Amino acid sequence: MRGERERERGLNDEREGKNGIHNPSTPFFLLPCMPTTTTKLHSRPFLLPRRRLISTVRAAAQDITPPPPPPPPPPAPQLQQLQAKPTAANPFSQQKLPLDAPKPSPDLPDGSQWRYSEFLNAVKKGKVERVRFSKDGGVLQLTAIDGRRASVVVPNDPDLIDILAANGVDISVSEGDSAGGGGLFGFLGNLLFPFLAFAGLFFLFRRAQGGPGGGPGGLGGPMDFGRSKSKFQEVPETGVTFADVAGADQAKLELQEVVDFLKNPDKYTALGAKIPKGCLLVGPPGTGKTLLARAVAGEAGVPFFSCAASEFVELFVGVGASRVRDLFDKAKSKAPCIVFIDEIDAVGRQRGAGLGGGNDEREQTINQLLTEMDGFSGNSGVIVLAATNRPDVLDSALLRPGRFDRQVTVDRPDVAGRVKILQVHSRGKAIGKDVDFEKIARRTPGFTGADLQNLMNEAAILAARRDLKEISKDEISDALERIIAGPEKKNAVVSEEKKKLVAYHEAGHALVGALMPEYDPVAKISIIPRGQAGGLTFFAPSEERLESGLYSRSYLENQMAVALGGRVAEEVIFGTENVTTGASNDFMQVSRVARQMVERLGFSKKIGQVAIGSGGGNPFLGQQMSSQKDYSMATADVVDAEVRELVETAYSRAKEIISTHIDILHKLAQLLIEKETVDGEEFMSLFIDGQAELYVA
Repeated sequence: MRGERERERGLNDEREGKNGIHNPSTPFFLLPCMPTTTTKLHSRPFLLPRRRLISTVRAAAQDITPPPPPPPPPPAPQLQQLQAKPTAANPFSQQKLPLDAPKPSPDLPDGSQWRYSEFLNAVKKGKVERVRFSKDGGVLQLTAIDGRRASVVVPNDPDLIDILAANGVDISVSEGDSAGGGGLFGFLGNLLFPFLAFAGLFFLFRRAQGGPGGGPGGLGGPMDFGRSKSKFQEVPETGVTFADVAGADQAKLELQEVVDFLKNPDKYTALGAKIPKGCLLVGPPGTGKTLLARAVAGEAGVPFFSCAASEFVELFVGVGASRVRDLFDKAKSKAPCIVFIDEIDAVGRQRGAGLGGGNDEREQTINQLLTEMDGFSGNSGVIVLAATNRPDVLDSALLRPGRFDRQVTVDRPDVAGRVKILQVHSRGKAIGKDVDFEKIARRTPGFTGADLQNLMNEAAILAARRDLKEISKDEISDALERIIAGPEKKNAVVSEEKKKLVAYHEAGHALVGALMPEYDPVAKISIIPRGQAGGLTFFAPSEERLESGLYSRSYLENQMAVALGGRVAEEVIFGTENVTTGASNDFMQVSRVARQMVERLGFSKKIGQVAIGSGGGNPFLGQQMSSQKDYSMATADVVDAEVRELVETAYSRAKEIISTHIDILHKLAQLLIEKETVDGEEFMSLFIDGQAELYVA
């Protein structure tokens, strides 16, 4: 009787195992139709007494076959389908094989641990019914078609899921380990996470500050902030030589001596000369400072390091100085060599300047740079090239001899330089025979090498847009106007009345400018809308005047009269009641020139040779925001009266010229209405035919 009760108890345990309680033959805790969690396993409906669990294990160990239970009522059709074939939704629908179940397949591996290759073969033969992956994906539990179960250690195979899906294998993933283990490790993980995070941040900052594991002597890798990010070339292949640099002959001469020193040092050392330690390239943006540095590297043929000064600055304090040390350590090991630092004003600004105090990180970086260039240990065989367009903000210790021995000014090119630059940038382009680089150079005063390169590129784009085989002078002229005044408004709606008004306005500018003595000649007149302007009059300024920066009083007075010529022409032709706002920019230019003549240039008899009014503004913005008055109200009244007198004089001169040569004004305006564009040669023919004479005051 006791044995029968134990068998019945074991049978009841087995039935409860079918309902989701842990089965000794099942390696995971599973609940049908719900995730396996600690809370569900320890809830009351699923408690399993210890004595019943022991009896279940004992019955399974003795392999006692219990008597068949009384037949249950027939299940519903849905339950019959679930019991007929186990699915992922009900993985324990058949915990025991029926009596008529198929025997184990002889072509499957034996044991509860399969090799991965054996597992793949079984899957491809259709012998695996379902698999269940562990949470970390390193192990899976399989169920074969004969009911056997086994575990497989899974390697990193990205094609495994596709193979399982192609062979119809049911795939599931275990949502966690047993309750005790998962809870314990999760609790320990929550305790250890803050300590691990703090240790990681501490290690990160130590590496950033050049401590153990960081800096030049630390470990390498992506976390090594102290290493320099400079680009190194053992044999420089910049693709640029001095032949590719035009328009900077004086700068090339200075740098060619540095290259010759590197190639022939004995020539200089025999006379006691020492190699320059540093060469600073100074000039406006786009003048070719970086291009010259690349040419020096290509000509010298010595190891070349290049970097930007902003690469030294980092979020963490001390990284900039560490990177400077690392850069010069590498350079000294390759000496003689060249180090190029672009935009050095990012770290070379004056120390201790500014109302808000200095920047510790930047000052540490420049201090390290000063020491490396000329410090206690010296700097042998390393030439530092640097470029900046803000030499006024650099620290005086950086500019002294022994650090940057030479300061090479790379200024805007003159006419001859612009011709050479245009020839350089025309290589590889189909240039028409009508293109005259001399005329283009004279129409582009103040253009840098980058501006001229952009001009030729825009001309090539226009030629391609017009389906031309070569670039003609028209494309270059249109590209120049596009760069100066903006793109052409082809679809602008312009009435005949407005077109006539713009034609007379631009004709007034050109007429006054052509008849004023010692003024710039007219290059082109156009009434095609561009940008915010309805029309434009182009003058060809004097190259000598631009280079010297010296303007006479008569030239400034003529400039004001030319600016007012457009408004005067509108008044003479259309009347004072029909003038427009088209002269607003002209009035601003006239007022600015007149006030500078009075306040700054000493061209006023009442004010005399005194400069009044000093620039002010916010020093943090680095530019003049307002004008501070440093004179009395009485002086201000005198200044206003003088400015008004200069403007009225210029207005009367312009009105006199237009009234005297009204016939030429009508012819020029009519020609503009017909052609929309008149060049300088055609414009001068009108003056020759009209026998116009220069204005005499």
